[in-house]
Amino acid sequence: MPCGPRIVAAMADAVFEDPRLAAVYDPFDPDRGDLEPYAAVAAERGARTVLDVGCGTGTFALLLANRGVEVTGVDPAGASLDVARAKPGAERVRWIHGDATAVPPMRADLATMTANVAQAIADPADWRATLAAVRGLLRPGGLLMFETRDPARRAWLGWTRDDSYQVAEIAGLGRVEQWFDLLDVSLPLVTFRGTWIFASDGQVLTSDSTLRFRERDEVEADLAAHGYALEEVRDAPDRPGREFVFLARSPETAR
Repeated sequence: MPCGPRIVAAMADAVFEDPRLAAVYDPFDPDRGDLEPYAAVAAERGARTVLDVGCGTGTFALLLANRGVEVTGVDPAGASLDVARAKPGAERVRWIHGDATAVPPMRADLATMTANVAQAIADPADWRATLAAVRGLLRPGGLLMFETRDPARRAWLGWTRDDSYQVAEIAGLGRVEQWFDLLDVSLPLVTFRGTWIFASDGQVLTSDSTLRFRERDEVEADLAAHGYALEEVRDAPDRPGREFVFLARSPETAR
């Protein structure tokens, strides 16, 4: 997987509305082994209805839909959703432009925030609104699953041009360069800049993004405050020791 930070449009930066950047997301991040633990939980729990919050270009939503799961994918980045809707099998997914508060009433068996979407919801008020909205969209006893990086591992130290530089040949776009630069560390917030150079016309696009690095006890307190029953905190199989993976049940049947 790329050495730089995975960027997910949980609360979309303006540049993610640019179709060119949405088009290069998947080619620069082709190894999505990080999604398999989520798919495994969906299968283990017999989840028939899944809400994918911050679905981006739809990779996880389509993975589940192709396995017969009814999926709703929601994301505030319109350009990313355009990419998702153009993929094979996209008609099997209900796509919603917005955040979790924009999702019509449903009773999901499982709600997910993959690829550090939770960290991209950096504003505390937005985070609280997300947890509350998802709680209301889960069936009684439904499960919320998401990941967040362990601040102690200081992942941002690798967000440099030297460590993150990549080049890809992308159909229809040609040669594209990508890298990340760390801009500011004011914990719990970390800000970085992504840069993309399109060789076909020399266009340079940049995106400044801020992630929130929450401590484990902070996340547990947030879940409890919203009535979730914490079931388990797992390690991320593809990034051992670097991330917390939270599994929490909706409050209706919390025991």
